[in-house]
Amino acid sequence: MSLDTGYPAGALLQPKLSAAPTPAPAADPAPVLAERPLGLAETLYNIPTLRKTLILVLLAAAWQLYASRLNNPLLFPTFGATLEALFDGIESGALLTRASFTLKILLTGYGGGIVLATLLTGIAIGSRLGNDLLETLTAMFNPLPAIALLPLALLWFGLGNGSLIFVLVHSVLWPVALSTHAGFKSVSTTLRMVGRNYGLSGPRYVTQILIPAAFPSILSGLKNGWAFAWRTLIAAELVFGVSSGSGGLGWFIYENKNQLEIPSVFAGLLTVILIGLAVENLIFRTIETRTVRRWGMHV
Repeated sequence: MSLDTGYPAGALLQPKLSAAPTPAPAADPAPVLAERPLGLAETLYNIPTLRKTLILVLLAAAWQLYASRLNNPLLFPTFGATLEALFDGIESGALLTRASFTLKILLTGYGGGIVLATLLTGIAIGSRLGNDLLETLTAMFNPLPAIALLPLALLWFGLGNGSLIFVLVHSVLWPVALSTHAGFKSVSTTLRMVGRNYGLSGPRYVTQILIPAAFPSILSGLKNGWAFAWRTLIAAELVFGVSSGSGGLGWFIYENKNQLEIPSVFAGLLTVILIGLAVENLIFRTIETRTVRRWGMHV
């Protein structure tokens, strides 16, 4: 007896072949990005010095335009009149003499403030009592305007440079100490452990571990101290110059204001601005480039 299944002989014993898989479509090749050469305008725009110079030119143009439309030299002289007064002051030597006097006093007070800030910060990182001392003194004296101490300084140090240096040290000491101490406290535990594992302690630990790690905060404090010193000194000279009959740029501004030489007043203010720009871009920017940027710590 045979079974008729309707299939050819041996068909039930043959394996069923599955259909061949459809090949996946080939992925598109990655696009090749061709670098486009920068044009002259884009190349110039990427130079920070030129961008800042453009900003200064636009500010000078706005100054000139506003003063010309106002047409009141006693209230707001033009930029051209201010430059003329500036060149006259430089040619006569009066402006250079006052500026050199101001810078001499400024650097003395600024240096004294940095030295005291270094001592206080060193004591603060050495013990808890020193830390509490610095935080307490900073909370007490940092909000106190340095110019408010000028009457006491005149009583204690008399009509001399000592009074100006005293208020300058006060204006520089607290912001520098505060920023430096905050930078030291922000140093990571890992860096501290690395220094300890290498056997660093005392001054070597501070100079090789703490200062490089906290240098962005230290540099920020130095910049703030410099700005506070400038503001304090110019304001103090406006008062101190009247009392002593001598002084620097502050007295130059005050003297020309009394004589209604308003372009010379603006020339004195412009001198302060130019010195500030020079210090920021030639000194602080150079320090930042050789330290913070080179170490990869710039945000």
